[in-house]
Amino acid sequence: MLKYSLILIIGICLISCNADAVFSDYKSLKNGWGKEEKVIFDFKAPDTINTYDLFINLRNDENFGFSNLFLIVDMDFPNGRTITDTLEYEMAKPNGEWLGTGFSDLKENKLWYKEGVVFPGGGDYKISIGHAMRKIGNVEGVTSLKGITDVGIALERKEE
Repeated sequence: MLKYSLILIIGICLISCNADAVFSDYKSLKNGWGKEEKVIFDFKAPDTINTYDLFINLRNDENFGFSNLFLIVDMDFPNGRTITDTLEYEMAKPNGEWLGTGFSDLKENKLWYKEGVVFPGGGDYKISIGHAMRKIGNVEGVTSLKGITDVGIALERKEE
């Protein structure tokens, strides 16, 4: 427990030290990530002039049983428009070694979601993230995805 607490504190310090971060938030997942469970983040557009990059941040442990991860991400705009993306991320090398950073069994991955975003209007935005994992030959999908401990997003001002 102490090991995970120390990693969490170090991670928070590293995130808070990023001067380009405009918004960052994590949600913890308890006892697996349900197939129908959406992780939701609400934020306000910082402005309609500057360019931003959006990231999905994930923490996984040794209980994650896959080398890749499929996500369905919805971004809702204040005007009612929704953009839906199906995303695939590599989580492990071919030899099974986890990608991401971390000194223990817990790895943190900063994954590109959208690059070079200029918000078309001010107001409230919502990002909903769900997994779309399936085992080979199983059409129904994984009902409870183990090993993803936290899901987050980060909005960073793009470096010019």
